[in-house]
Amino acid sequence: MSRDWRKDIEFLKSLQSELNSQANDCQASPRFWVVGDYRWVECREDNAERFSVYLPNAAESYEINDYLEGIKEDEELSGEELEEFEEIGCESSALDWIQKYQDEDACLCPEIKEHFVRENTMFLTKSEAKRHIEMNHYHYTNEAHTYAMTAWRSPVVEQLLQILHEFDFDSLYPKEEEA
Repeated sequence: MSRDWRKDIEFLKSLQSELNSQANDCQASPRFWVVGDYRWVECREDNAERFSVYLPNAAESYEINDYLEGIKEDEELSGEELEEFEEIGCESSALDWIQKYQDEDACLCPEIKEHFVRENTMFLTKSEAKRHIEMNHYHYTNEAHTYAMTAWRSPVVEQLLQILHEFDFDSLYPKEEEA
């Protein structure tokens, strides 16, 4: 089965049109798109945007406010345990309560939200990157987004993209087909 070169040329012309008309997202050429996303990472306590509690007995870590909300909804607290739970006013008093009633070895983990580039993502067009995120949303957080990058000091990528931007693909059609 032979390849239909006319479809290939039309594909390249369409790609060229999109490359030449898409936003550059303030990124220098040669540019490409990846998936940017966010994750929570440990940090110094004075830089923390939130705290998680690590429970060694469960070998799990939970965002502390979500954890306390889950306890409020799922467990029947009474007596001194309930009184002390209702007095929780900060991360430190929350940890004291958790260590007393849940896991004595629990500890707080300060965290900050960090932007990062998702591995194994690379797209020539922003619209393709957007479609990828939409079709594969279950692999990403709801904050995933297109992120433009420059193929800095990559002469092969630069030359390839320059060809895609500038080449006259109509010149590939045989002369007799032009009439």
